[in-house]
Amino acid sequence: MEYRDYQLDIIDRGVRILSAHRFLYLAMEVRTGKTLTAMGIADKVGAAMVLFITKKKAMSSIEKDYNMLKPSFNMYVVNYESLHKCADEWKWDLIVLDEAHSIGAFPKPNKRAKAVRDIVIRCNPRVILLSGTPTPESYSQMYHQVSFIPRNPFSGYKNFYRFADDYVKVVTKKINSLTINDYSNGSDRILEMMKPYTISYTQKEAGFESTIEERVLHVSMKQSTYDMCKRLKRDLVIEGKEEVILGDTPVKLMMKLHQMYSGTIKFESGKSMTLDRSKAEFIRDYFAGSKIGIFYKFKEELEVLKEVYGDALTTELSIFEDTDKIIALQIVSGREGISLKQAEFLVYYNIDFSATSYWQSRDRMTTMSRLDNKVFWVFSKGGIEDKIYKAVTKKKDYTVRHFKRDLLDL
Repeated sequence: MEYRDYQLDIIDRGVRILSAHRFLYLAMEVRTGKTLTAMGIADKVGAAMVLFITKKKAMSSIEKDYNMLKPSFNMYVVNYESLHKCADEWKWDLIVLDEAHSIGAFPKPNKRAKAVRDIVIRCNPRVILLSGTPTPESYSQMYHQVSFIPRNPFSGYKNFYRFADDYVKVVTKKINSLTINDYSNGSDRILEMMKPYTISYTQKEAGFESTIEERVLHVSMKQSTYDMCKRLKRDLVIEGKEEVILGDTPVKLMMKLHQMYSGTIKFESGKSMTLDRSKAEFIRDYFAGSKIGIFYKFKEELEVLKEVYGDALTTELSIFEDTDKIIALQIVSGREGISLKQAEFLVYYNIDFSATSYWQSRDRMTTMSRLDNKVFWVFSKGGIEDKIYKAVTKKKDYTVRHFKRDLLDL
């Protein structure tokens, strides 16, 4: 295996930064080789025991890269949810945090950030953070990504709130009868402070010339699906013999309609049910003979796809890569850290409310040599998906505020 010229340059620069500050942020866009570059840096600084923390779906791919590279260090790959399995007696001298923005929740740290912090405090390792989008929604997301690292530029602040005093324009908002502080308006000075520790690299700088072509396909759902949606909008409740569909708040109504227009429902009891297989059957027929990657949103949608595709469907990346099977991935868990370059097309069974999900997941097929990526969105005619698509393509999350405005058109 040979590194590309730009990767060799980043490895040299990364070694200098990591040696000087004991931490490094590689802000490299998807498909530019963050994983292998991080391993090259770990090898060159003489790391012995490396802990590579990532998302579950990406673990097999990272292990494959490690076996291909054959570096001098020992490496253990674990997902964020399984950090407790790392035995306390293991002394890590370097930790790699893949998709580091996932530990950037604020104002309070999330479970992932706390779990990583505990290991860093115990082992005092060097740290490499990886992300193509370090602050996808707010510059404030940077604080908890680095707060547990001793030499981080914000180490003088006791907690996020004191950090916010200097770096965040706090806005007071009223939600229902509650008054809350919105800490999302972080200053661009946050990124300025991180510059000495960060190496950024884009697909364009790497020589990528690929384009993403999107097409929306509309499916007529069963009349019973439209009738149920109409009834829920009118009555805000549908009561069956054993189950209840409740849309008595704007948030619940938005979620239930989002499910129902795509053919599934989660009842108040917590149980789920398939209402309409029209979307899954359309995808099967329209893309017959093609090796595709399918993104779905709700868990019950996977069950619909399994019913329609049977053994031709997998949810495991390694099986997708080694066989003719198609793959189905949940949007949020599959939007980062994996490559679907074997797919001829990406097909969305449904769409997520998050703009981050839109921009990250649609780029899963991109490689340097692939010039054309085709992405298909399968929406129900007259459903809510077109409204969500309009928002996220403009880099805006689809919120209850959007839904209330759009409700009259549904």
